[in-house]
Amino acid sequence: MKRTTRRKEILLKGIAMLLIVILATATCWHETGTLLASGKVDSESATVQSIMDKTATPGVAILSASKGKTEFKTYGYADKEQRRPVTAESLFELGSTTKAFTALAVIMLQDQGALAYTDDVSQYLPEFAPTYKGEKVKITINQLLSHTSGIPSWSIRLIPEGSDKEQLATTIHKMSSLALDTQPGNEYQYATVNYDILAAIIERVTGMSYQDYVTQQILKPLGMNDSYFSTGQERKPEQLVQGYRVFFGKSMAYDAPRYYGNIAAGYLVTNLKDLQHWVNAQIGSGEVPDNLRKAIQQSHKPDLSTAGHEAENQFYAFGWSQDRETRVIRHSGSNPNYSSQAIIDPERKEGVFVLANLNSTAPTLIAQNIYDQMQGQPMKTFKYDDTYILIDGIGSLLVVLTVIGIAFKLIRLAGGRSDFATEKGIRRQKIKARVTLLIRALLLLFMLGWPLLVNYNYNMISVWMSYSVLLWMGLASLSCVLSMILAGRNWRSL
Repeated sequence: MKRTTRRKEILLKGIAMLLIVILATATCWHETGTLLASGKVDSESATVQSIMDKTATPGVAILSASKGKTEFKTYGYADKEQRRPVTAESLFELGSTTKAFTALAVIMLQDQGALAYTDDVSQYLPEFAPTYKGEKVKITINQLLSHTSGIPSWSIRLIPEGSDKEQLATTIHKMSSLALDTQPGNEYQYATVNYDILAAIIERVTGMSYQDYVTQQILKPLGMNDSYFSTGQERKPEQLVQGYRVFFGKSMAYDAPRYYGNIAAGYLVTNLKDLQHWVNAQIGSGEVPDNLRKAIQQSHKPDLSTAGHEAENQFYAFGWSQDRETRVIRHSGSNPNYSSQAIIDPERKEGVFVLANLNSTAPTLIAQNIYDQMQGQPMKTFKYDDTYILIDGIGSLLVVLTVIGIAFKLIRLAGGRSDFATEKGIRRQKIKARVTLLIRALLLLFMLGWPLLVNYNYNMISVWMSYSVLLWMGLASLSCVLSMILAGRNWRSL
């Protein structure tokens, strides 16, 4: 009887595993095949489409400029469900490539004598009083510009959700007594809130809202008339592309929360037609007001003694990552449901700007390939190094494995105990049950607490990461609880 019950349990487990594997494979068959297939690089369009397929990116808009000639290319959908294609007028959130606009506003104010790069931030924001090793320290404007303020990268999780104008002040308040990671000016550490603090300084100096000042002093003079800063009240919703998020290898429509407190670091909304004016201004083409032209030229010539040192010959200053040898400037951008990449060579008068409606490395891979092609270099195949796709892939696999484990545990709970210990093994079974209880309890604590260990929180995970990560966390916690129930039942029955 005991052997028959055991065989029945094994059979049920096998059937459950087979059904789950078949279901998961059928659901992601196309995505798995696309990811594993070798990508094509025999033409620009083939390369772009291959990268889009492998990163599950629905739509891409590309601007390339060379020696006064600008070209637009668009791929995929602004809205998959409505089958609305991406066009040159389609509006995307830029993400962190917004920072170059903020830095340019600071340069213009410095040129006007309204502020100086060496000014202490507290001179404009008395409420801002960060500490290093328990002591209050001074942070200068140029340290914010170069990400050498000592503010930790994880501080992004302190930015409150919301679209009202008070959110910028709330963000500064949350940062006011922040403990810095390093002494200001000593080390480079990219922290998006540096540029939100700059926005608050711009508002104090000008008496205007940040977005109004940048719109009047930069966007309008450059002819970027479709561009605006996203606050949740979209100016041209019919032109705004739908943002997406990856889940089980597929892109799903995702309306991410708004963070007005992060407006200066990631929430400029624009399109290819407007970016044409921005890129041409960077390479010295087109009609640009003298004060803007001067400020743009300054933004390409950082003071290496104050710039953030990213790597050998690579420095961060004025909203750009700058190569000391080639003089090429670049920046990537990521919002929860959009991404972008700019690569500009002012000396060769060449530039590429790529926009996407999914947070992925697709814009970076595409922009680099197109820029390499401009230099006469061959395009490169996809290297499976997209962090977001890898996280989703790992999370999806863990979900499948965890579901299988949960199915087994539910079968055991429903079928009752089939492996009662003999008198000889009763002590060993008790020890095994206790160890299982302990291990599963520790795993449950880890599942609930790991975000805190890496200075994340559940809100950051829910906003930025794949749904598969959240699903796995929930299922893994359930699996731990079921294991504890089984171990407890076995212990009590011995």
